[in-house]
Amino acid sequence: MVFSSPIFLFGFLPIVTICYLLLNKWKYRNIVLLVASIIFYIMGEGELVLLMISSIIINFYFGKWIEKKQSKKALFFGVTTNILLLLVNKYFNFFAENINDLLISFGSTPFKAPKIKLPIGISFYTFQSISYLVDVYRKENKAQTKITDLAVYVSLFPQLVAGPIVRYKDVAHQLIHRVTSAPQIYSGIKRFILGLGKKVIIANTFGAQADLIFETAIADQTSLVSWFGIFCYSVQIYFDFAGYSDMAIGLGRVFGFEFLENFNFPYISKSIQEFWRRWHISLSNWFKDYLYIPLGGNRKGKLFTYFNLFLVFLLTGFWHGAGWSFIFWGLFHGFFMIIEKLGFGKFLKKLWAPLQHAYVLIVVMIAWVFFKTDDFGYGVDFVTNMFGLFPHSGETYVIADYLNKEIILFIPIVLISSSTLLDRLHYKVVQYFTKISKYSIYEYSVLAGTFIIFFFSVIRISMGSYNPFIYFRF
Repeated sequence: MVFSSPIFLFGFLPIVTICYLLLNKWKYRNIVLLVASIIFYIMGEGELVLLMISSIIINFYFGKWIEKKQSKKALFFGVTTNILLLLVNKYFNFFAENINDLLISFGSTPFKAPKIKLPIGISFYTFQSISYLVDVYRKENKAQTKITDLAVYVSLFPQLVAGPIVRYKDVAHQLIHRVTSAPQIYSGIKRFILGLGKKVIIANTFGAQADLIFETAIADQTSLVSWFGIFCYSVQIYFDFAGYSDMAIGLGRVFGFEFLENFNFPYISKSIQEFWRRWHISLSNWFKDYLYIPLGGNRKGKLFTYFNLFLVFLLTGFWHGAGWSFIFWGLFHGFFMIIEKLGFGKFLKKLWAPLQHAYVLIVVMIAWVFFKTDDFGYGVDFVTNMFGLFPHSGETYVIADYLNKEIILFIPIVLISSSTLLDRLHYKVVQYFTKISKYSIYEYSVLAGTFIIFFFSVIRISMGSYNPFIYFRF
């Protein structure tokens, strides 16, 4: 079940929200959220919910052990157990396939390996469980005394299957003490609808065109078509992912939680370092707090700094999916992070700002090619064609073949929405209406705009149009 489905919008969410608001004590509300989260996961993953429940139980007792002993040994066993659960359930098939390919290349007989179904969201709830254990070990928070409260943290349905990754220390207090107010609920609903619009209206529109182009034989595409294809995918992945984060943050507010922001206009970045301060912020912060800094960060000299960056981005790519294309995507970003550290960053700052932006967008879009496709060889050919180096057939498609009225209408909206222009304009509008004591006019306008976004989102959903869930590999 995904947020942009009729059953969630008009069935699951209203029922859960009403049940939640009818209760006025957080302990009962936590039970509602826990039951709702388990049902939410069962509706999408069935019996695989048992794996998540097992993870919760294991980490509950590991947390008590770590708090009692305060030993690195206890922490090591706890973190290792979580990593093993992730490796077996997400990466076993990948390792088995590659070992078999290696055996075949040496003329040996491949072994028969069972196929393990990937549990959706396992990367998110495993990282949150590790966050819990580490934060308890660091004495930043106490271990949970009620397994239901820990279960709410791990399984909370607003961010269970698509993030953001919520660090335990950021919500530990909210798990046992939070207040839900009418303004907070109103703000959450607006944020949810904004995210729904990003996902359903914009991301899906550009995603459909991206799929069409990536399904077209490369020899039948002009270079500009390939660039347009990855432009469409760049729009899709950003508005889809940011849209889901908006929906999660909005739902969190409805239920009294304040989740941290996950995106901050990443496409306006002037360096890859800045891009990763703006893109998937919760993942960047997780790797920084729980891997990069514990490894020494940049405190042990340049060589160790570069190695730590290499390892972080290798694992960042692998975290996103069990495939060589994801690994390459991570290492590609890591390579540019390292060369910027080596001195290219200083040179970059001296360039004209548009050139800095162009550099980032080109690097990011090339990397997205490998994020989009499971076939590494196809990704190489696609990038080759982007730069006009792939041989063409007699007839080729041109950009006009993929432009429709919706795409033409949304391109200016996408370009403006990907920048801070709307934020700055919004600030000035609020200032103006506040100054003339007509703030209510602004609020009514926002309410009308929110309703329009929701109306058109529902129409798109009811039409049963293209509506993928692109985080199934996470």
